[in-house]
Amino acid sequence: MNAPFHKTDAPPLNLLIAAPRGFCAGVDRAIEIVEKALERYGAPVYVRHEIVHNKYVVEQLKGKGAIFVKELDEVPNDAPVVFSAHGVPKSVPAEASRRKLLYVDATCPLVSKVHRQAERQIEKNRHIIFIGHAGHPEVIGTMGQVEPGQMTLVETIEDVEKLPFDSDEELAYLTQTTLSVDDTREVIDALEWRYPNISGPKAEDICYATSNRQAAVKELARDCDLVLVVGAPNSSNSLRLVEVSERLGTPGKLIQRAEEIDPAWLDGVETIGLTAGASAPEVLVREVVDALAKLRPLREKTITAAEEKMVFKLPRQLTE
Repeated sequence: MNAPFHKTDAPPLNLLIAAPRGFCAGVDRAIEIVEKALERYGAPVYVRHEIVHNKYVVEQLKGKGAIFVKELDEVPNDAPVVFSAHGVPKSVPAEASRRKLLYVDATCPLVSKVHRQAERQIEKNRHIIFIGHAGHPEVIGTMGQVEPGQMTLVETIEDVEKLPFDSDEELAYLTQTTLSVDDTREVIDALEWRYPNISGPKAEDICYATSNRQAAVKELARDCDLVLVVGAPNSSNSLRLVEVSERLGTPGKLIQRAEEIDPAWLDGVETIGLTAGASAPEVLVREVVDALAKLRPLREKTITAAEEKMVFKLPRQLTE
């Protein structure tokens, strides 16, 4: 096997790889749900929206017989359909049931937990302030768990300042699972300062995988001249990893594939960090490592911030 090609006079590049990185338990489960549905029901299996935010993963599943659609009206009456890991409004399974569609819900269990929390807060007659990014599928799904007008979306501290509620009103807050831990803490602090009696979840809604990946970037970013994040531009948790690095003063670049690396980025760089969002497979991380090795001799080191052993069960209809 030939050694990677690079300039003989190129200085070595220190590569710090974050751990954990890439697939989380919810993404693993969602992909396996589509694969098991294809095995059980045969192709095609329809999937409402991208099962996870990664083009490579979507293309791989298309090759196995999955058909991705935007809405249920694109799904034939006799075809099985899978809902994405981000969760869906209640109206979606209701429509599927009305049409007697065979559907499998791949919503991440941690997102489903937020949905249940929303229902409980409404039962207690509390208006919900939801911290999240407008237009993200998870936000649309969570806000769709309650009636219009029962939940208000905020993204920033400035949004909190504009809220129309009195300080003594019955309020609760919940958050999207893939937010920046630091930014979200600031918004929660603003809410709790303005509404001292606001009710929050017992445990943080931001998922373990999002928190762990951000912690790993914090571990390595200070020692790097540049951090590469493998992920999709519509992946909230991947975008947050870039922001975490840049907040620490280290430039971050979001890339989907190794081919997007500009060799000029490495000019003057001695140490580069590498991580991947929760919906990016490890094969894409190794692809980036191979590409870097062709540009400079590599000294590779893993920086571990946490160990992950979380596994989520598959829906019963695929295991019985």
